[in-house]
Amino acid sequence: MNLQTEEEKLLIQSHFDDMLRGCTRCNSEEDRNLIIKAFNLANEAHKGVRRKSGEPYILHPIAVAKIVTHEIGLGAKAAACALMHDVVEDTDYTVEDIERIFGKKIASIIDGLTKITDVFDANSTIQAENFRKIILTLADDIRVILIKLADRLHNMRTLDSLATNKQMKIASETIYLYAPLAHRLGLYAIKTELEDLSLKYRFPQAYDEIRSKIADNEKRRIQQINHFSLPIIKKLEENNIDFEINGRPKSVYSVWKKIQSKNVSFEEIYDLLAIRIVFNPYPHIPEKTQCWHIYSIITDIYKPKPDRLRDWVSTPKANGYEALHCTVMGPNGQWVEVQIRSRRMDDIAERGFAAHWKYKDTDSSSHENELDKWIKRVREMLENPQENALEFLDEFKLNLFTSEIVVFTPKGETRSLPKGSTALDFAFEIHTEVGNKAIGAKVNHKLVPLSYQINSGDQIEIITASSQKPTWELLKYATTAKAKAAIKGALKTETKNRIEKGKDILENRLNELGVQPSSRVFKKILPAYEVYSKDELYSKIGSGLITLDNLKRILKKNTKNKWIHYWSLQLGKKHKYDTDSSKPLKIDTKKPFMLNENVDEENPSYVVARCCNPIPGDEVIGYISPEEMVIIHKATCAEAVRLMSQYGDKIVSAKWTTHKMLSFLARIDVRGMDRIGIISEVTKVISDELMVNIRKFHIESHDGIFEGFIDLYVHDVSHLNNLIMNLMKIKGMDNVKRMDKVDD
Repeated sequence: MNLQTEEEKLLIQSHFDDMLRGCTRCNSEEDRNLIIKAFNLANEAHKGVRRKSGEPYILHPIAVAKIVTHEIGLGAKAAACALMHDVVEDTDYTVEDIERIFGKKIASIIDGLTKITDVFDANSTIQAENFRKIILTLADDIRVILIKLADRLHNMRTLDSLATNKQMKIASETIYLYAPLAHRLGLYAIKTELEDLSLKYRFPQAYDEIRSKIADNEKRRIQQINHFSLPIIKKLEENNIDFEINGRPKSVYSVWKKIQSKNVSFEEIYDLLAIRIVFNPYPHIPEKTQCWHIYSIITDIYKPKPDRLRDWVSTPKANGYEALHCTVMGPNGQWVEVQIRSRRMDDIAERGFAAHWKYKDTDSSSHENELDKWIKRVREMLENPQENALEFLDEFKLNLFTSEIVVFTPKGETRSLPKGSTALDFAFEIHTEVGNKAIGAKVNHKLVPLSYQINSGDQIEIITASSQKPTWELLKYATTAKAKAAIKGALKTETKNRIEKGKDILENRLNELGVQPSSRVFKKILPAYEVYSKDELYSKIGSGLITLDNLKRILKKNTKNKWIHYWSLQLGKKHKYDTDSSKPLKIDTKKPFMLNENVDEENPSYVVARCCNPIPGDEVIGYISPEEMVIIHKATCAEAVRLMSQYGDKIVSAKWTTHKMLSFLARIDVRGMDRIGIISEVTKVISDELMVNIRKFHIESHDGIFEGFIDLYVHDVSHLNNLIMNLMKIKGMDNVKRMDKVDD
């Protein structure tokens, strides 16, 4: 065991003293004693243990406690829990020991933070189950999730010492779950840093390039902000308003995200300026009134863009966020976004839920209620948990990402729902039974189907029928986790009953024929009835869709070849590729998987994912499917991020070798001014000059503009980029860009 040196002991004490000094909510002697007691226990428990970087392990819990107290603003109990958050997991201490020494509350928080080490369901991962336990504990104490976020933030800040494959997994988990969770809890500063750090390790080159460009543009940006702000400053001072004004810098991740999603250059994105005005309110005038006063002063100077007004002072977001956002035309003919907040609003926007305690004596209780409503929804989701932890994770994540709308019941009560919700989601938001019995809705007194997408301000009445039951068709209209969970729960119960009934019918029929159920028998039956699992077969028999009238004839047939072909097709449907993967691969996940062009068409070692359609030159990763096939995804693909966050042990880094013989399908989107002969010029450049084969050509023209897409076969990214560059030279061509999605 490597014991701490004297120098390290001094370093540890220095870090701890710094954390304790900055804990603004740890003022009493009792608080300080609690934190010192927790530190002494953790320091002793972790003695001799080191992180991958080589530093004493105890520095990590101290750093987490510092984030919890300094950056989130929590108090002594949270600091003590942060200091001991790994004690139960990594040392001989138990939760019972913690309860005996520190009491029940601290023990329950520590328990929520402790990783599960039991044997898990084969379809889940430790990460998924661990996250689920944390969310379960969230229903009891919000501090669990806040400490967990602080733990993740410090791990991301110190990710350099880990191997590249570990960095990719942790960074993908972070962007997939932890950053949106921080956003939902209103922890803007932490969310932004998690996003930036995730980008740094997933795409280091892009991160460095954007960060460098932001730094280079900073001086010009400050000049523009000053030029825009001077008239506003003058007017605000004339009105005796106590305020601060500053330019809101864009994060590296937000710039990268816009470049990816909008396919535009850095310069186009960075041209949009944004400033923030934070004011100290007068005590006896409502903050909302003062926000609108400042808005009127600004719009007297600069013309506003009406469709870009965002009023979150009248209706705060569910995470408590309040502000007035407007976009105005600046002096140089460019749009500038202005955010108006009081000091309290700014504190809550930056530090989220934790900041509410500071303002608990003000009118902010209503905002705490908003967050309570969200936690209540989480709790309801967990009352009927999915059998598969990953399914739960996906549903939960979907609801984290969405922004909110506010709608009304027939009696005028408000309900918050994710943007994009349907009338069916609203029905389940009212009550599970209302959703189960819903047949239609009236939105603003007009009859609409359950699939109707509702908007902020709508008044909604649900029409029910006692005979109505949930169906798989209804699942297509549900977007919220609560609605999906309720429908799936009802369907699973019904399906279970159908499966049991179908199994009994089949076994009785086989007994009549003197046949015992076996794998050989099912290999004949499944393809004959066009199903690919026993449960699907039983379910269809139980519901009367399969009658078994021809069972005797099917059992007499030799269907070996048909079965192999059929299984191949089913794999194609399920995994988006058509191949017989009967030869399992031995793959070393620690070494890059080489993508060469000597592919055995009968048994290929890898297939290209249809969701993102990577081609040589793209940054890619491989996912080892349950059938031992490596599926190649672009590293930027949303599905790849999901797979990396949930199946870290099934991910392998992948590298292209030179591909000169193989061609890969790619799609380009084209748009330009319509003129006679332009289409023939496009095909001439593609086919004659660059010798590229076209698979599909779809162009539409209207009002002098043509747009459409072309599917073609290319060797690699440089080949495709060369083609795009040549097409852009054609007179009248406005935009040519690569699209990820290619139809089958």
